[in-house]
Amino acid sequence: MKIQVMIKKLSNPRIRRRLKIALAVYGALILMGVALKLVYDVGYFNAQSLNNDKNAELPATHQVLTMETAQRIVSGALKEDPASPITIVDQIVDNNPKLSTIIIENNKLKKIAWIIDMRLYFTGDLFNSDGYNLTEGVERQNNITRGEH
Repeated sequence: MKIQVMIKKLSNPRIRRRLKIALAVYGALILMGVALKLVYDVGYFNAQSLNNDKNAELPATHQVLTMETAQRIVSGALKEDPASPITIVDQIVDNNPKLSTIIIENNKLKKIAWIIDMRLYFTGDLFNSDGYNLTEGVERQNNITRGEH
């Protein structure tokens, strides 16, 4: 008996039109959701492949700072003759590819220096995000008294 009542209500043209509109809106929302998911997946795939391409371009092993490389970077930054430099790299304290700590010597005065990304050289105080002076910490660890070049 309930089925007959439902069939009678669905035969009404006004209800049929509302049902068609509701089904069309529902179908459009489903198609839009599928399209957005497809666009997202394609974009994500392209981003991942771009990331993989960038990683493939990197050398298999990261660069290691050697005494010769550090000396060349320091001599180049200070515009000294690489064959007979005035400032000598005495020791590599921390060999990190992003930020390396070295000890340099000039006129028998030792000083802490920093090499960033294997190419940029500077001396001076370096502070971490908490405000601690990293240069002073390395100087204390290596028993270096502060002296100016």
